[in-house]
Amino acid sequence: MSKIRVLADHIANQIAAGEVVERPASVAKEMVENSIDAGARRIEIDVEAGGRRLLRVSDDGEGMTRDDAVLAFERHATSKISTTEDLEQIRTLGFRGEALASIASVARVELITQTAGEAEATRVLIEGGRMRDVVPAARPRGTTISARDLFFNIPARRKFLRSEATENFHLTNLVTHYALAYPEVEFVLTNNGRETLRVSPAADLRERAYQIFGEEFLDSLLPVGGGHESVTVVRGYVSSPRERRTTRDAQYLFVNGRFVRDRLISRALAEGYRSVLPHGVYPAALLFLEVPLEEVDVNVHPAKTEVRFRRAVVVADAVRDAVRAALVTGGYARGADSSTSEQFRNEPPSSNWSRQDAAADLRRRQESIDFGLAASSRDDALMRRHDDTPADVPTDKTASAPTSMSAPSVSPDQTAVGAPVGEGRNSAQASPEFSDTTEPLAPAFPDLAPSSDTLREQIPAPPSPSVSINPSTASFPPSQVRATTLPPLVSAARAMREVTVESLTANIRPLGQLEDSFIIATDPEGLLLIDQHVAHERILFDKYRALEAARPAESQNLLVPETFDLTPAQAAAFATVADELETYGFGLMRLSGRTVAIKAVPADLPPSEARNILAEVLETIDAEKRGSARATLREEIAASLACRAAIKINVPLTIEKMLWLIDRLLLTSSPTTCPHGRPVIIRLTKRDIERAFHRP
Repeated sequence: MSKIRVLADHIANQIAAGEVVERPASVAKEMVENSIDAGARRIEIDVEAGGRRLLRVSDDGEGMTRDDAVLAFERHATSKISTTEDLEQIRTLGFRGEALASIASVARVELITQTAGEAEATRVLIEGGRMRDVVPAARPRGTTISARDLFFNIPARRKFLRSEATENFHLTNLVTHYALAYPEVEFVLTNNGRETLRVSPAADLRERAYQIFGEEFLDSLLPVGGGHESVTVVRGYVSSPRERRTTRDAQYLFVNGRFVRDRLISRALAEGYRSVLPHGVYPAALLFLEVPLEEVDVNVHPAKTEVRFRRAVVVADAVRDAVRAALVTGGYARGADSSTSEQFRNEPPSSNWSRQDAAADLRRRQESIDFGLAASSRDDALMRRHDDTPADVPTDKTASAPTSMSAPSVSPDQTAVGAPVGEGRNSAQASPEFSDTTEPLAPAFPDLAPSSDTLREQIPAPPSPSVSINPSTASFPPSQVRATTLPPLVSAARAMREVTVESLTANIRPLGQLEDSFIIATDPEGLLLIDQHVAHERILFDKYRALEAARPAESQNLLVPETFDLTPAQAAAFATVADELETYGFGLMRLSGRTVAIKAVPADLPPSEARNILAEVLETIDAEKRGSARATLREEIAASLACRAAIKINVPLTIEKMLWLIDRLLLTSSPTTCPHGRPVIIRLTKRDIERAFHRP
């Protein structure tokens, strides 16, 4: 007997459903795409029990005849392609004809449809892939399709569905995506009888973004436009760097109107923000790519959420450059990456980066060379003249604080041939102006100074016509002379190590701050560097966790409640986390629609940050963790609150505050790591210091 046999249609459809129908949002995606392909201008989505019990999509599209309605549930039945050549020119969201057959094989499906000119509508009932009834019905032009009891005949698949809150989040996120992609279409989303999202037809993307996210989000957006029509045209909006997210949930990416999850585009977007946003922080984005149909393959994933580009590198470059140009226009970034001077000498300048900009950047980098020895004010004045900067710009004449890391200033009168650098620290005399023919001062270390010919060979002039230096009359500042003769300082980066809990003692003495961000301290083993932000974050995290079991957190009532419009995704998360937020001291009230009133905030948090804190908490709670255990959810909220309330970097601290911070840190459950796993303290031992100085 033959071992090979053809599977029955209902089994084949269930296998296909395993690829197409991942969760209720997958069913909604196929239904909404069919409505858009049918030319609908109004789409209503009704959801019950996260889509398990009911998922209904109604539209006012062109509808179907009776014969088409019956045939639509056959596998690979489609009206959108007929030849293999059509696969290279796919203009519709759906095309394979697998969706309805797959959905009908794992749910109880009802289809009611009518096309213009027909006297009556058609009602089709299918249960578990088997057609039960085809009867006349009453309905205006358009289509209504309902899927009930999803996975009723496949219990193994049904038990792998997430919590109702998580499934609701995915459904809301999906409708939000297509509402952004098609602003001319009206969308209404109703969840368990309560309206979650309603957007009327909009004139453009900006108006639709206002309808969904509100005015505050819209004010932070920067317009994006770029690319080339032969490869890809990029348009849309990205957020300014001040609008930060802890997840990528606020990144909406589309290719030819199709909602996609594409790593290539995500990486290119992140590359556009390189050196603008810190690691672990993500921008919001509404990016639309218009790609020639022959340049993109949308048939690479069963759910059609991934695409493949013919010239992927060029597409990524177009996205990165368009995003970067938006940041440049907004004043948040420079027009080109100028990390090395070789780039400017060997590459032609781009349209966004002039030759004068390149030369100015090169001069800035040359001036920033500092080996811990102060250049004289007279030489500084000479270099400022070369930079077209007034020589009488006032400088800081106050003495540096004991904890400052800056080098002392040197007055012109006390700088002479062989004069030791570092004298005259308190000089307040301003630097005089000098002409180009003024005789330069001798360097502080004449024995180390090379000849002028050697200097000309080692330090090339900046490649800009805006800077003119005559080698016979002008000199290079002593800082550049020393840069060519003194060896670089030995870095201690390899000697630094993270601290273990067992090695910490109570005998830690703070010395000062580095850049008002890191506490410099000592203990019996050597030097310690303590990140003040994450140290305070650990202290507050343990405090919030302790308050859960002891008593409710202290709150401060707001004089005027802060109202705040949630996005659809945030609204889906709010119902889950509202009770937990009140445990930590928030006073919240749900108003009409997606509006929330903040009546009180935790005592540790500034009232002015109430709106930002709540938004960040809702963004931080990852979609999958909305269905997690209560303890895990509380830890996520506590970590987010601690991060917002902790001391920030660039904040000066007194010795008393440093001592308080260190003492409280040593009492926490994990003084060496923050709630997000980052190190709090790093150490440079005395032995490492001695080894660096080649001491036995």
